[in-house]
Amino acid sequence: MKRKVSIKLVSKQSDGEQSDKLELETEGMFRFDKHAYEITYDETEVTGYEGAVTKLEVEGSKIVLTRSEPAPSNLIIELGKKHHCHYGTPFGEFMVGVTARDIESNMTEKGGTLGFSYVIDINSGYVGDFEVDIDVKPLN
Repeated sequence: MKRKVSIKLVSKQSDGEQSDKLELETEGMFRFDKHAYEITYDETEVTGYEGAVTKLEVEGSKIVLTRSEPAPSNLIIELGKKHHCHYGTPFGEFMVGVTARDIESNMTEKGGTLGFSYVIDINSGYVGDFEVDIDVKPLN
């Protein structure tokens, strides 16, 4: 069953020299069952992807992050595996390597927290480290 939720997302990225942090508080949708859950929200001007919809599908140690137009992406973040994925930005689209460093989930049917970190490379060249923390709460 899908339900409306409040989502707080904190995203950090670093390329070894510079770092950036983004915080977003929004409403979205949350679906939970025994084996997996899904978080969906609309991107805003704050993220630079206004008009896009982001969906995170989580099952065990695997996260599939999908973002719609105007900068479509499909990243697979899975412990113990490197995936080659499509990553869209306002400046263009790339094929990137994605390697998970950590995934921690404390979700129940009422919401909870999800934290994950990963490394992105292009042609095996380091691009950056990324860390995402998400807090999902039921709307009152």
